Amino acid sequence: MPTHSISGNRGLQIEEQLIFEQDNPGQTGVDYPDIPQAKNRLGGLDREGEIGLPGLSEPQVVRHYMRLSQKNYAIDSGVYPLGSCTMKHNPRLNEKMARLPGLADLHPLQPMQTTQGAMELMSSCANWLCTLTNMPVVAMSPAAGAHGELCGLMAVRAALEDQGYARTKVLVPESAHGTNPASAHLCGYSVESIPAKENGRVNLDVLKEKLDGEVACFMLTNPNTCGLFENEILDIAKAVHDAGAYFYCDGANFNAIVGVVRPGDLGIDCMHINLHKTFSTPHGGGGPGSGPVVFSEALAPYVPVPYVVQEGDTYRLVEDEASAEGKPFGRMKSFHGQFGVFVRALSYMMSLGSDGLRQVARDAVLNANYLAVKLEGSLSRSYEGVCMHEVLFDDRFLKDTGVTTLDFAKALLDEGVHPMTMYFPLVVHGALLMEPTETESKQSLDQFIEMVLGLTERAKGDNARYFEQAPRMTPRRRLDETAAARKPVLKWVPPTEEA
Repeated sequence: MPTHSISGNRGLQIEEQLIFEQDNPGQTGVDYPDIPQAKNRLGGLDREGEIGLPGLSEPQVVRHYMRLSQKNYAIDSGVYPLGSCTMKHNPRLNEKMARLPGLADLHPLQPMQTTQGAMELMSSCANWLCTLTNMPVVAMSPAAGAHGELCGLMAVRAALEDQGYARTKVLVPESAHGTNPASAHLCGYSVESIPAKENGRVNLDVLKEKLDGEVACFMLTNPNTCGLFENEILDIAKAVHDAGAYFYCDGANFNAIVGVVRPGDLGIDCMHINLHKTFSTPHGGGGPGSGPVVFSEALAPYVPVPYVVQEGDTYRLVEDEASAEGKPFGRMKSFHGQFGVFVRALSYMMSLGSDGLRQVARDAVLNANYLAVKLEGSLSRSYEGVCMHEVLFDDRFLKDTGVTTLDFAKALLDEGVHPMTMYFPLVVHGALLMEPTETESKQSLDQFIEMVLGLTERAKGDNARYFEQAPRMTPRRRLDETAAARKPVLKWVPPTEEA
């Protein structure tokens, strides 16, 4: 059983007080001169009590947050094989570009003549995305992937209403990200699920049966959440279009095909792109994100405002629906999009170039298949053959061991590695979904493989108790997740008139 740690962060058991619990009244990290008395303009609304900040020296504050950071796991600590999320290294150059004066300190209400460089940057980023997808237009404003899904569906609805149709349904594969049906419901559609075949791909026959006159859109992730390319996608596109519906692609896994496959060539009408996943922005902990949506000619007239247009040597932001070309359905958010993410994405694309982006996809696929081959004899592959950027295993290899998928993932924490995705996609039982990304070296993958194989052997050796108690070496031990430990949910009771 390997005992080394990729991250070097094992065994940090020191309790850390809250910063307010470390309060030492009167202590401060700065020495301000006495504030001269001056008339204020608060109109009697002066604060009467203390602000309530703790008294600490600068070293105390720095050490507190440094200790907290050392208890976390991050891509800068070691391999992060979180399937379906593309947790890869983000080049520091892109971070430096996003912090350049003139880019980092822009305000969205500045006059247009003072933001020409920013609008040129947005236009350049949009052109890259259109070129990589072979789509004519892109909406840059959606703030994340799910927001982009909603944007695409709203354009679909606007197009159908403009044609005089009032369709009611959206079809979604059973392996889809949960945001797909959620976005469809939010857009006012009912959702029907399309099952997968035994090879993990969409059942085209069932899809054709369900493509009636009520279907507005079919939402497909490609490569799908099982890490497989939908090899019947051209037939899928034809069937959807023959039924008068639109074809939406969830672009969360664009990292696997960028520079190699252009979604516009596959008959797709709209697709969101997670810039923060494919094009370099650290996105752990909920943000920041960005989800531009590319559109085909059929949906181009309905793209929302705002968007940048070039007129000679100058750029202009179109924000008013009345002055926009086509029939935009409205706007998705205040202002113009996640500008800092645009800067990082453009820096990433320009640094790599078309050949470098193509290599990104090829290396991501190569690394995933390397894991598949090295682990296939010990773990149970859910689907045979070549995978794309991620490889899916299930819990059959743990049969009769008393160890669950959750136990196995918790034990990986003790090896100093963040676990792979568990229990997703739901189409296989006890899923273990691994995405190594293109930025991992063979050396780091071999370390990860050694750890996984070591745990696999331990699981087969009547060590269920070890797994049930894992992790032991992390800053926080395992939660008591038994039913007996859960408190009953309190039911809300409306107040009585007497109350």
